[in-house]
Amino acid sequence: MPIKILDPQVVSKIAAGEVVERPASVVKELVENALDAGASQITVEAQGGGISLIKVSDNGSGIPAGEVELAFARHATSKLSALPDLEKIATLGFRGEALPSIAAMADVELLTRAADDAAASYIRLANGRATHREKRSRPRGTTVTVHHLFRHFPARLKFLKSPTTENSHIANLLTQYALAFPEVKFSLSLDGRLTLRTPGNGNLRDAVAEIYGLEAAQQMLEVNSTEPGYTVTGLVSPPSLSRSSRNYLSFFVNRRWVRSSLLSRSAEDAYQGLLMSGKHPLVMVNVALPPQEVDVNVHPTKTEVKFRNNQTVYAAVARAVKTALQQSPPPRVKTGKAAAPPAPRLFTAVPEDKPAPPPTTSYPTPQSAASVVKNGDVPALPVLRVLGQMAASYILAEGPEGLYLIDQHAAHERIIFDKVLAQRAQQGVEVQGLLEPLNIELSPGQEQTLNSRNELLRQFGFNLEHFGDRSYLLRAVPAVMAGANLAEAVRALLDSLASDDEPATKREETVAQSLACHGAVKAGQQLTFEEMRSLIRQLEETASPRTCPHGRPTMIYLSSRQLAREFGR
Repeated sequence: MPIKILDPQVVSKIAAGEVVERPASVVKELVENALDAGASQITVEAQGGGISLIKVSDNGSGIPAGEVELAFARHATSKLSALPDLEKIATLGFRGEALPSIAAMADVELLTRAADDAAASYIRLANGRATHREKRSRPRGTTVTVHHLFRHFPARLKFLKSPTTENSHIANLLTQYALAFPEVKFSLSLDGRLTLRTPGNGNLRDAVAEIYGLEAAQQMLEVNSTEPGYTVTGLVSPPSLSRSSRNYLSFFVNRRWVRSSLLSRSAEDAYQGLLMSGKHPLVMVNVALPPQEVDVNVHPTKTEVKFRNNQTVYAAVARAVKTALQQSPPPRVKTGKAAAPPAPRLFTAVPEDKPAPPPTTSYPTPQSAASVVKNGDVPALPVLRVLGQMAASYILAEGPEGLYLIDQHAAHERIIFDKVLAQRAQQGVEVQGLLEPLNIELSPGQEQTLNSRNELLRQFGFNLEHFGDRSYLLRAVPAVMAGANLAEAVRALLDSLASDDEPATKREETVAQSLACHGAVKAGQQLTFEEMRSLIRQLEETASPRTCPHGRPTMIYLSSRQLAREFGR
């Protein structure tokens, strides 16, 4: 085919497709425009996942009457004018593509009034062209209403997720900007229901309380570090407060919300050795640095940035988070029925309750019990005799040909996982009602996940009843959850079910895995001899006793031959 210049309409559609990936992209562009206009109040409404309607109102500076139509021209912007301005961008928007890209994808109405205008200007656009103009009444600020997003692009509609999932993306976006701009009062309504409302008083901790709950906000540690050229501020959680996903890591560069693997690594590395495997902190951190030190013009949606000096930024954030963590008291070890002794006891002998003497020789290299599986077979466990408990975390048991060291948490996870799936396939999961309902506060994203997964949760025994703005009463749980931290377990479960990409059978396994993780005995929990023996017997009856539901080994194995070799026999 011959080379030719594309039609301007085709060019505009391609450009619009880069900027407007989904309804949340529209909300992002409009919210950023409102923030750049100096708004102190921003209200967002969405219906049908943002496909039917998106409406963003603010009390910012507004658009002067003579510039309203120009605002919908491609590459028209008030935020930069010359090439050197690209090296010192201080606004969230600057490409001049937001309004024209949105108008190319939907029907748009704009009502705006600048301070010097006697009346507000109203304009309606279809297919990117103005079809109606008039004067109306409105206080200073701007309202943009977007109807029927992607109506003329059915191919794009096919790639969108369910309305509930799209709503969750919108809720997550507003959550991020509410954390970046705590002095701005944000309000979000999804399908006519108020989902988020922040106080806008400038206190980040108050914004966190509104989004993640008062309990989490009260525990957060303050980050406030200034180095030459860099200032790192925000809040991070103590090691005792964690989540099972990275969805609670929020990073801002000069108050621009970004996705950055560099910043994620730097913050999480500061927690090295402080969190259990699979757990992640809550982080809300802003990195302020000279605009010349960061390139925000590397992606059409402006969600990625490049730093001039990656290592310096990494080190600055890691140091700031580590300094904040030094404020945190050491974690308390959770114990079971018996209190932990004042001195650490590594081995509980049976029947005598005396610590074992320290070893005088090095141990042989242990094998994962799963590694002895041959030809893809999963051998059953031999009959094991419980010897005792080590470090209140591991069960020592003797088998016919050696010693087994069993992770009590991983083993109990496997038992509960198999039990829940068996009940699910037969008579239904056993349910336990709570004597007093537990009030649980959810984040906007978690609430959207609950709306779409509520029936699945009911099938597994959860009974959650709406009780106000993002508050729910938990009235019943699966019986295997008795004794667990129920609020934490429900939030973690909703986080794990947020994706729409998993098939239904996989989601059921995800629920069972979460129940097993939160319902199982914990490391550091002392067990009686009968409890250990019961756990081993139940583990022997499972289909895959050598691994937990996540694929980790439940035990390691030391053969009699290995032990004899180490002792020179």
